[in-house]
Amino acid sequence: MLIDSHAHLNDERLLGQVGEIISAMEEYGVGGAVCASYDAPSSIKAAELADKYAQVYATVATHPHEAKSFTSKDAELYGALAKNKKVLAIGETGLDYYYDLSPRDIQKKAFREHIALADELNLPLVVHVRDAYEDTLEILTAERSRLNNGVLIHNFSGDTEIMRLFDGLGCYYSFGGTLTFKNNKRGIEAFLSADISKILLETDCPYLTPEPHRGQLNYPYYVKYVAKKGAELKKIEYAEFADITAINTKRFFRIHNL
Repeated sequence: MLIDSHAHLNDERLLGQVGEIISAMEEYGVGGAVCASYDAPSSIKAAELADKYAQVYATVATHPHEAKSFTSKDAELYGALAKNKKVLAIGETGLDYYYDLSPRDIQKKAFREHIALADELNLPLVVHVRDAYEDTLEILTAERSRLNNGVLIHNFSGDTEIMRLFDGLGCYYSFGGTLTFKNNKRGIEAFLSADISKILLETDCPYLTPEPHRGQLNYPYYVKYVAKKGAELKKIEYAEFADITAINTKRFFRIHNL
């Protein structure tokens, strides 16, 4: 069985076809998907989808792009949504210096507040990081006493050296469609060096569609292509790799009914 550990079923491009997507997931051998959020409305929608579909789980948070709009009311909302047992984590939160859609100091403040919230709620933390690995590592290290429930670096895009530093914090890593890109040498090297017990698979749909569908809309069931590439790179059987990553996902998110 496969699990898509990071999918945006709450994205407007996918919302109208979630039922069809769930059916296709079953055909592809994908048993579940974690619907990741990026602001208050998407968090509400993720929780609603998790309530509606047995195969869907949710995370709640404000993405670093939207950090400038993050308020205490949002934190209260996420705390209330987290009372739902299918809301599994706080995320995606973190730092994104590639687009800088929110000022960096505000991103850092919001990130720290999300870390505190995850600790308060006894939930894992799902971290988005792009072109900001040094500051992300610095904040996580400073907040280490609050990282009691696990940290997942979603769509890991750093190199092997930076991965070793995050290993020191016990982080997990999810890999998506970029693993299938031929020119992604750094990502492939990092994947090969990653402890297989810390690897999760994702699509980040509708973004980052893997080969052979690159350039088209992405769906949770396309995680199968990521798994095929991952098994090939790790030189193990596809079914074994799928099972290992599913076990890792259930362990990280504490999923007991899938």
